[in-house]
Amino acid sequence: MKPAMKLFPGAACLTLLLLLALPAPPVAAAVKAFVTIAPQKYFVQRIGGGLVDVSVLVPPGADPHTFEPKPRQMAALSRSTIYFAIGIDVEKAWLPRIMATNRKLLVVRTDDGIAKIPVLSHPGAEGPREAAAGSAGHEEEGHVHGAGSADPHVWLSPELVKIQAGHILRALATVDPANRARYEDGYNRFLGELDALHGDLKSLFAGRKGERFMVFHPSWGYFAAAYGLVQVPVEAGGKEPKPAQLLKLVRDARERGIKVIFVQPQFSTKSAELLSREIGGQVVGVDPLAENWAENLREVARKFQSAAR
Repeated sequence: MKPAMKLFPGAACLTLLLLLALPAPPVAAAVKAFVTIAPQKYFVQRIGGGLVDVSVLVPPGADPHTFEPKPRQMAALSRSTIYFAIGIDVEKAWLPRIMATNRKLLVVRTDDGIAKIPVLSHPGAEGPREAAAGSAGHEEEGHVHGAGSADPHVWLSPELVKIQAGHILRALATVDPANRARYEDGYNRFLGELDALHGDLKSLFAGRKGERFMVFHPSWGYFAAAYGLVQVPVEAGGKEPKPAQLLKLVRDARERGIKVIFVQPQFSTKSAELLSREIGGQVVGVDPLAENWAENLREVARKFQSAAR
């Protein structure tokens, strides 16, 4: 029998050096995705984790109704793989231009399959009427964005976010099929998070169906409909209310004991502050565009719960 060949120290070092010199296995680049608003980033990251590099088109504090992308954003969009749309105004103006700069871009409309309710302004009726989609959530007199316009704020209902999550999962699995199982795991964990959040909010508003909260911009219609509440908007047709409308708001607030007016940082608070002084109330900030979506929704719900009348 031949003796086993010995590996001398010099040969061992040479072998080690050769192994170190070999190129490392290539690491797959993260999928480059764009979303319109920050809450969508939360959704995509919950499903995609570190496999997806997510950029937000509309930065914090900007008004998504009037925002215009910067040149550096357009450059980044030209190199992106997916755009997750959600159906707000800025997309109608800019998506065609974005798609023209990147013809390979996969545009995913995450609000597909969601029945929309109309965006409505300050109440002219004594109580809410159900919208065509089957939900109230508003007191109404005309449409903020014009007759027949649809409320785009679908990300403020956990149950509707489930529909958006399904679109996100399918798109990520399409462009990156090798990681389908990881996306499915993230999706299933996210659904569990959404169920827990929805359950918590239902418990918070149990027995309070029909209670009202006053907001400057009517962003919270889907949230209100999900939990049996009614939002009372200060806006009239998407604009600051006229003096006669402001007087009606004051009278309504006094009659119903409303003492809190909710405002979001993307809009002027001038009318809300004037109204709050007239009713001896206060202005409280709530942000429908916060990136820490679940935590923010719980915080906003507690504010609505304490102020609803």
